[in-house]
Amino acid sequence: MDVRKFLSDGVVLLDGGMGTLLQAAGLTPGEHPERWNLTHSDVIVNIHKSYFDAGSNVVNTNTFGANSLKFESEELERIISAAIENAKLARSLSTGKQTKLISLDIGPTGKLLRPYGDLDFEDAVALFAQIVKIGVRYGVDLVTVETMNDSLETKAALLAVKENCTLPVIVTNAYGEDAKLMTGASPEAMVALLEGMGADVVGLNCSLGPKQLTEAAQRLLSCASVPVALKPNAGLPTVKDGKTVYDVDAKEFARDVAALVVAGARVVGGCCGTTPEYISALREALENIPCPPLSDKHRTVVSSYTHAVCFEGSPILIGERINPTGKKKMKQALREGDMDYVLGEGLGQAQKGVHVLDVNAGLPDVDEVNMLTRMVCELQTVTDLPLQIDTANVQAMEAALRRYNGKAMINSVNGKRESMDAIFPLVKKYGGVVVALTLDENGIPADAAGRVRIARNILAVANEYGIDKKDIIFDPLAMTVSADASAGVQTLCAVREISEKLGCHTSLGVSNVSYGLPEREHVNATFFAQALQCGLSAAIINPYSLPMLRTYYAYRALSGLDANCADYIAFSQQNSQADGGAVAPTQSTAQSSDLQGAIRCGLFKQAGEITRELLASREPLEVVNSEIIPALDAVGIGFEQKTVYLPQLANFAEKTRYSRRSW
Repeated sequence: MDVRKFLSDGVVLLDGGMGTLLQAAGLTPGEHPERWNLTHSDVIVNIHKSYFDAGSNVVNTNTFGANSLKFESEELERIISAAIENAKLARSLSTGKQTKLISLDIGPTGKLLRPYGDLDFEDAVALFAQIVKIGVRYGVDLVTVETMNDSLETKAALLAVKENCTLPVIVTNAYGEDAKLMTGASPEAMVALLEGMGADVVGLNCSLGPKQLTEAAQRLLSCASVPVALKPNAGLPTVKDGKTVYDVDAKEFARDVAALVVAGARVVGGCCGTTPEYISALREALENIPCPPLSDKHRTVVSSYTHAVCFEGSPILIGERINPTGKKKMKQALREGDMDYVLGEGLGQAQKGVHVLDVNAGLPDVDEVNMLTRMVCELQTVTDLPLQIDTANVQAMEAALRRYNGKAMINSVNGKRESMDAIFPLVKKYGGVVVALTLDENGIPADAAGRVRIARNILAVANEYGIDKKDIIFDPLAMTVSADASAGVQTLCAVREISEKLGCHTSLGVSNVSYGLPEREHVNATFFAQALQCGLSAAIINPYSLPMLRTYYAYRALSGLDANCADYIAFSQQNSQADGGAVAPTQSTAQSSDLQGAIRCGLFKQAGEITRELLASREPLEVVNSEIIPALDAVGIGFEQKTVYLPQLANFAEKTRYSRRSW
């Protein structure tokens, strides 16, 4: 049967908890439940059969913790193969007439991935790949990746599934009451990442009961174009008479989950504390409940490990400073491997209010594959802004995309067939929003009509690769007006036509228009205003340019995108003393001479240098008490208040450990 069609056509009923029933059957604390596939197969078969009998369409194999960190290879294969055979036997014994499918269950490794812990990303991919290969060999119908509380480990697992089989995959994460994962990801960020990589179903499971997970579920439903899965716990656990019990009974559970089915959830079941009784009650509650149709949300969205940035409504600013082109200090930093300088530029641009950071390591004498990947990974430890991976090197692009924790912008592809054939497979595999330049084998058309023609061709080829136009942003290429008086007009016409006729988003490198002219900032700002009026969705800009930022905030206020003009007023007050020219890119306070600021921002090379200077005139203990400890306290408070996330905290702790010699 077509399992993907089955998962999307109507409400699909999953199974409930396994651990609760195994504990009731005698599983002892510390005992691996996966070994029961071999030693107590009759118990496992009966549990699966009871779920099929209760009405489940899908049961998960008893392999949640089956991985090579716990079991040697030979035992791991025996456990997984036995788990699948147990589920198959249960299916054959069940008399229910509903569709019955078996899903390979994959849970988290139990270890944190770098930079949070010591498990390398590729090692995690290999670990999950081993599980997938065994599952495919013994004949599962689909794969379920569940209870993941970290977006990067989720990506590793999904990547392993997609690289090693063609089976449908359900991916569910464990959200807290704040509707975030432990490492900070929002529902919108996870939908962007998982849909981008081709998950067939996305959703949530475990952690809490249906009521506590309602906010996260509703947010998933508001942005997901694929079916949403919901598999909550039976409420919160408590210990009563030495046994763990849950505070939501089967009837209440079924009622609460059914309400979310009415809201749009389509793949539902239970997790910890739920039993066949819960699934039976849920099946009864779902009878005669209408299933809302799936709808493509048509969202052009990129994400970091914490949040998503959607290209709708307010224009998006992309910071251009992490690019060696025309930047002597950045070139030097890349050649010397001075990552503090790179991170400082990222932090400084973030403080200026950009939404995305462009990241480019393209220098002839730099190993771009390694440097770009390193920049992407380290930037994500100090800032939660999404990144635009900017390179003409396909190998560097793939290496960076593979490690990127989120759904990246990809800069760029163009209308040459060789470019599309190289880049589109990466967009499809890793997910991303790709910037498409309107040039082809014949160069850049002088007129707007020629650029729109190339854009249409790019859309047609993208469709061949299964890439929707929502994941393409066109750059109609701003050309210098000093060389061609009509260049600006044609670019603006192309922006408008691509937006209105093709229904696609657009982006520009605005400053290209003013090459060779005096007072370039004023030309850039005026052109930027014109482009925004023509429907420009995003712009790569220098965020230290006050004329550009003034144009941006004024445009938002005049276009009804800034409620009560609050952002414009705040920006104007902050910059009231400026003289109207470009602000020198000194990396702002992110790379100041203040030791506490350097420590808080994670700039530990700079922190070491400042500390050495301070020790020339101050006692070591005084520096520790007055500078370092307050900075440590500030980071801890930020983590508690959820303004600092685990990747930043882990980066801070690791670099502090390695920097003590300098301090």
